[in-house]
Amino acid sequence: MSIPKPGQPVRGSTTGAPIMALFDLLGRRWAMGIIWNLAAGPATFRALQSPTGRIQGKTISPSILNARLKDLQEAKLVVRTLDGYGLTPLGRQLFTLIEPLDPWSLEWGKAL
Repeated sequence: MSIPKPGQPVRGSTTGAPIMALFDLLGRRWAMGIIWNLAAGPATFRALQSPTGRIQGKTISPSILNARLKDLQEAKLVVRTLDGYGLTPLGRQLFTLIEPLDPWSLEWGKAL
C-alpha cells in the first residue's frame, strides 16, 4: 500500500487535492501521534512503541508502528537517523502548522 498522493483519488476527494491527500495520510492510525512525539526530538522504535515512552499510555503494535513510519518516510516527513527516527525539515514545518490546533482543540472540546 502506498501513501495518499496529490492528484490521485483519496479518502474524501476524488480529485486528490493536496490538502485532502495530507489529511488522508495524517488520518491514518498513529500518524499524528508519531509526528507529535518526534517534534520533541529523535526517538528509537522501542521508545515510540513503549507505553512509558513518547506516546504515553498507549502501546502501538510493532506492525502498525513499522507501517506508519514507512508511510511517513515515504511522505518525506520522517527520516531514520543515528538516534532512531526524527522529523525532516518538511515534518518540522508541518508540526509548526498543526501545533496551534492543540489549544484550540481544548477550547473546542469544552464547548462540546
